[in-house]
Amino acid sequence: MSPNQTLVHLFARLMPALDGMLASSAPDFVLVQGDTTSALCAALCAFLRNVPVGHVEAGLRTHLRREPFPEELNRKLTADVANIHFAPTQEARANLLAEGIAEDAIFVTGNTAIDAVGLAAATARIHNALPLVVQNRLSPWQRMVLITAHRRESFGAPMGEICGAVSDLAGSFPDVLFVFPAHLNPNVKGPVSAALGDRPNVVICEPQGYLQFVALMDRAHLILTDSGGVQEEAPSLRKPVLILRDRTERPEVVTVGAARLVGTSRQIIVTEATRLIRSESARNSMMVEHNPCGDGQAADRIAQVTLAFLDQRMPIPVLS
Repeated sequence: MSPNQTLVHLFARLMPALDGMLASSAPDFVLVQGDTTSALCAALCAFLRNVPVGHVEAGLRTHLRREPFPEELNRKLTADVANIHFAPTQEARANLLAEGIAEDAIFVTGNTAIDAVGLAAATARIHNALPLVVQNRLSPWQRMVLITAHRRESFGAPMGEICGAVSDLAGSFPDVLFVFPAHLNPNVKGPVSAALGDRPNVVICEPQGYLQFVALMDRAHLILTDSGGVQEEAPSLRKPVLILRDRTERPEVVTVGAARLVGTSRQIIVTEATRLIRSESARNSMMVEHNPCGDGQAADRIAQVTLAFLDQRMPIPVLS
């Protein structure tokens, strides 16, 4: 990372670095996961070296090129160079088929994030992985609301609306602790600190490691987020999610009722969060039994297909 780095400069640094890594390691196969710029660059470098590519978390789409930006374009370009597409859901598979991807190149596996969050939550509970800054402020009986916001499309006025909503909620519910791990980007940390720094029941902390963040999700009463990954993971922990975006590439979580799209309107965020904080029945209605994004077995399925691809003598497993 570099201060206020642009996507162009990030791309320009990633390509030669990843290409050098591929040159020295000479892999038979490259797996890329997700929709980051680094995933796209790795896929492109592998393609240019004629190395087969498998794309984990393939087929997520909002069908709007700039929402989210640049992730929507990254994942579509990655699909163009991938040999095997590991789609987390049937809807993701349908998106790939609609784009002309061959049916026998797509495997519905679930998402590896669901595998990971199950393992991490069990470990976090055993070791009490909640960050100390939260442990020191949170009573055993106290409810906690977790907030994350870091997407580029949330910068500026939308971030101000999100912070204003959290400030309003903190004022309305002084017995609830609001925890906001603030991204180090000044477009996030600056507005968050300015709007919420003096609220006695708001904890603004540094970005957390994965185990600590899973512990925060697991302890939360409610989650407000613009993160795609959190949308997938929270249903496994049976935590209601208010999505701080206008659209999501994970519509399955909305369809089953585990999450609700609320956008970045201060008034709407306050209204929806207030309802879930005040009404236990409303909150319980969003605690689903089965996560539509996976069952915790995605990694095993991906490994089977990858081995079958590398060893043509192995049959390709048919996955539902």
